[in-house]
Amino acid sequence: MHGYTVSAEMTDEERERLILEHLPQVRLIARRIQERLPDSISLDDLVSTGVLGLISAIDNFDPAHNVKLKTYAEYKIRGAILDSLRGLDWAPRQKRRKSKQIEAAIAIAEQRLQGAPSEEDIAAQLGITLDEYHGWLVEIRGLNLASLEYAGSDQGKDLLHYLPDTNESLPSVLLERSELERLLASSIALIPEIEKTVLSLYYHEELTLREIAQVVNLHESRISQLKSQAIVRLRSQLAEQWPCTRGVVGA
Repeated sequence: MHGYTVSAEMTDEERERLILEHLPQVRLIARRIQERLPDSISLDDLVSTGVLGLISAIDNFDPAHNVKLKTYAEYKIRGAILDSLRGLDWAPRQKRRKSKQIEAAIAIAEQRLQGAPSEEDIAAQLGITLDEYHGWLVEIRGLNLASLEYAGSDQGKDLLHYLPDTNESLPSVLLERSELERLLASSIALIPEIEKTVLSLYYHEELTLREIAQVVNLHESRISQLKSQAIVRLRSQLAEQWPCTRGVVGA
């Protein structure tokens, strides 16, 4: 990665170079989001919106905050795309209702079993067959776009709002960040191993669903189901342990 200066000192040539250098990052993020959306959502439209996020990241980036441009750009690109999708309100109300039903069923089954419920347990709690439950997971996959950043009611706050976007070392900031990381880690430790693997390969190794399917020798549709289920599990657990009525750290 080339060096760069703060936006106030950046030349037009350097700005253009950084935009071109990070365009593959925009397309990767847009493609990963688009694969979870209906076919009516154009990849090109997502890329165009992501480019606006990239430009905003480059224009507002300050190396003094000790954050890599790639990391900051990813946040801005993803945020721009998700904001545009929220504005479309593309998800049918029925899908949102099913997502909340699954989340509630997982929470009830967890309390009853005192542990992570199996797919059969969740389906039974919902009063549907396992095949029907798998169908629900496929239906709600697009709703999980930002669900690890969001937990709680429709009036709640994104979890990202609890994390600062500066390098200030206030005790309250460090405490909230540490607590959120601890809760997320403890929640991940409770989910089934195959779901942990899918999340790790997807978010850490940045593999696509198709690539993950090849790694674990499962069908791509099954990987989609497992990923949706893992995210709903985590959202349910975080919603219980991280109330969205707490004060927020400005983002």
